[in-house]
Amino acid sequence: MKGPHAALRGRAPPVLVVDDDPDILEAVCDILEGEGYRVARARNGREALGQVEEERPLLILLDLMMPVMDGSAFAQALRGRERDRSIPIVVISADGDPQKAAALGARGFLAKPFDIDALLAEVAALAPSA
Repeated sequence: MKGPHAALRGRAPPVLVVDDDPDILEAVCDILEGEGYRVARARNGREALGQVEEERPLLILLDLMMPVMDGSAFAQALRGRERDRSIPIVVISADGDPQKAAALGARGFLAKPFDIDALLAEVAALAPSA
């Protein structure tokens, strides 16, 4: 294990990455796992709600434009659940409009293509280290 968050890997809750683009999904997951985070994956909002139900994540990295259930619908459904409404969300989107992320109550926004250091800084700021 490498990275400053290697201690998180054990039983700590995961960071949930939600994106319908398999290349972006795997790249973000690989980056976070390389830093020692546990990671859960979902390809759309419906899968993400199931993942949140299974194991409440530390943080959700959320794409907005996805099939089945988009990021906006997911965020609205999540905020409707008392137990889960406080989970921080960082929007990662090609949309380029941080106002949409703010309207969802997101704690951060990264425009695609994103800088890896900016991604890691957002995650480190919102996912408590063990």
